[in-house]
Order: sequence, then structure tokens, then C-alpha cells
Amino acid sequence: MKRLNSIKTAAFAAVTALSLFMSGEAFASSRIKDIADFEGVRDNQLVGYGLVVGLNGTGDNIKSVDFTKESLISMLDQIGINARGGQIKAKNVAAVMVTANLPAFARQGSRIDVMVSAIGDAKNLQGGTLLATPLVGANGEVYALAQGQIAVGASAARGATQSVVKGVPTSGRIASGAIIENEIPFKLDNMKVIRIALRNPDFTTSRRVADAINAMLGTTAADAIDPATVTLSVPKKYQGKIVDLMTKVEQLQVQPDQLARVVIDESSGIVVIGKDVKINRLAIAQGNLTIKITDIPFVSQPLPFSNGQTVTGVTSVVDINEGVETKLSVVDTGVNLQELVDGLNALGVTPRDLISILQAIKASGALQAEIEVI
Repeated sequence: MKRLNSIKTAAFAAVTALSLFMSGEAFASSRIKDIADFEGVRDNQLVGYGLVVGLNGTGDNIKSVDFTKESLISMLDQIGINARGGQIKAKNVAAVMVTANLPAFARQGSRIDVMVSAIGDAKNLQGGTLLATPLVGANGEVYALAQGQIAVGASAARGATQSVVKGVPTSGRIASGAIIENEIPFKLDNMKVIRIALRNPDFTTSRRVADAINAMLGTTAADAIDPATVTLSVPKKYQGKIVDLMTKVEQLQVQPDQLARVVIDESSGIVVIGKDVKINRLAIAQGNLTIKITDIPFVSQPLPFSNGQTVTGVTSVVDINEGVETKLSVVDTGVNLQELVDGLNALGVTPRDLISILQAIKASGALQAEIEVI
């Protein structure tokens, strides 16, 4: 009897562990830092206009691209060379736009990567060097200065009658090609209230984030004010120590909630179905009336020694497929995602047919989910 009880106890423990493991997979939680952003901790986009020199005859056509010519003359004027009276026929210069992202809390003197893209009729930026180009923000202030050798991850070859291009040779990258000259002022330690923005707004997720923070702090400092925003009033013991507070907050585990949604990309035929999608009981039949018309050419020749003429024509053969093997399938109420997919696969539907079926189910009112077409 004692041995039997121990066996039952071990079996119960095994079943309990298995159920906990399965529930952990079904209800996976995420860190707050993976589902939300903190106010002020963001990148800023920079842009600039510059010149690339040193190209092997693949630059802009100076005669047809006026802004490249004017930019080259202006650049030469700045270094004391007057080129306005002569004719410039250089093919080794290209006008480009330079873009970069200024990270949050980037400090003066640090470096960032930049992207360089041709805006004229240049054929290839391979081997070119970007001249010093100021990068400005949305407010018009200069925050970085870019310059350096361009790395193009593409290739192009041209012959007398044929050419081959792999990738985009008119766009390149300069690793650590810009030096930050100005910083964006932002004092994190002076903040009294921290706003947490959810990347996927949801009432339930917002409430769970606030509850997790309050449970960690032991106070009601966090409040979900809308589906996308949670405000956190900095407690007294963390004032002036915002980094310590945010380090603890971003590591908290929260189970995100989501709407039952079906996302359809009609251009590529991709269908993504969320895990909470349910449908009511209904019957589905998949089949189309297919009409195939084939034109067969023929030639009719006259008999020997006759005065007839050779005649050409076309005979049309019509093949009609009414889908006689189509089956009507019944789908029970409240089926889950796996059962829905298995049932549709049993009908032999293609992704294109699946899009039409899901839209028809939604129109009938049986699909308990939102359909989003992108």
C-alpha cells in the first residue's frame, strides 16, 4: 500500500509538471522591454546632401544633372578654386543623399553608420568617397558630419550588347562613417513621471503592465491611462536613480494579450491566422467552374492539279470542369486554429482560395475575428 501511494504521488507530480510546462508554452510571457518603449529613449533620423568623388566614370552626367554641376563648383569655390568660367566634363562625381539614425543618448565624438544613395543618373557608387557632409535633424540643426569610403554590396558589368546588374550599385553604406557633433539634450534623472508606450496597444496588456510594476514596487505608482500608455510616477527612493528603476521595470514578465485577427496579404497570397481565431458551425464547399479554351491551328491544302488555294484556320476546343468532386465539409462551433487549418487543408485549398474562404466566412458572420488586408 505504501509503495502504491508513492507511485500515485510520483504520477501526480509528473502530470502536474507536464501541465505546468504545457501551460507555460500556451501562455508565454514577455519582458516589458520587448513589448514597450520608454518615453525619451528613441532614435532620431538625420539626412544630408553631399558629393561622392573618385568614381570610375560611373558618376552623374554633368551636362544633364545641373545640381551636381552647381554643387561641384560650389565645393571647389570653398577650397579656393574658381571653376565657373570653364567647362566641366567630369564623370567621376555623383550627387547623393546621406541618411543615418542618431541613437538615444548618443554622445559627442561617437560614431554612427550612414547610408549613401545616388539621386542623379550615376550608374555605380563602387569605389567612391563621400566628402564631408553635414547631417541635420527635423529641426534643421546639424548633429553629425559624414565622410568616408563607400562600401557597395552589389556588382555591375556591361559589355557591347549585354549588361548584368546584381543588387543596387547606386546605394552603399559607410560603417562608422559619421561623427556626432551635437547631442540631443535629455536629462533622464530629472524625470518625475515615466511614460511607457506599448508597441501593440491593448487594454488588457496595458492593465497587466501596470499591475506588474505596482506588484514589484509595492505601491500604486503605475497607472494604465489608455490601451497604449502606462504612466509611472517615480517613487521617492528612485528619484535621481531612474536607471535603476527602469532596469527593474523592463525585466518584469508580462503576458501580452491580443485580438483574434486574420492578416491577409493579397499581393503575395500570404495568410496569417492568430491563435484565438474561432468560427461558428458552418458548411464549406470549395470548387470553381473552370472553362479552358484551347486554339488549335490547321492548314487545308487543295487536291493535286486543282485550282484551289491553301487555307489556314483555327479550331477552338472548350473544356469545362464543373468541380464534380467538390465536397461539402462541416466545421463545428468554436474550432481552434489548428482544427480550422486542418479542415481547410482537407479540402485541398490553395492560399488564394483560403483568402476567399476566410472573407466569405467573415461575411457570413461565423468568423469571430478581425480580418486585416494589407
